[in-house]
Amino acid sequence: MVLEIAEIYIRPGEYEAFEEAIGRALRTITAKAKGATSYNLHKGVESPERYVMQVLWESLEDHMVTYIGTPEREIWRSIVTPFFAQPPRMEHFTLVATS
Repeated sequence: MVLEIAEIYIRPGEYEAFEEAIGRALRTITAKAKGATSYNLHKGVESPERYVMQVLWESLEDHMVTYIGTPEREIWRSIVTPFFAQPPRMEHFTLVATS
């Protein structure tokens, strides 16, 4: 399993619209993507314009090859990109320890 973490900054005052849009994109596109097993979206308490999205993928290839090459990815981007204050920062992680 590989965890994708994306740090997203949106323009101030667009929180409600962004949360509706990304929620729709996660439910209708990410949740159905091959290899995507779960997702979470967190909003900053001290910085409400900052969001952290986590998507658990079965493999890095499922995200970076299979999903990236789909038309659905472009639809996902068209839904959420208008809210970005800057390009998101994204990285992948593997689990080392858990409780």
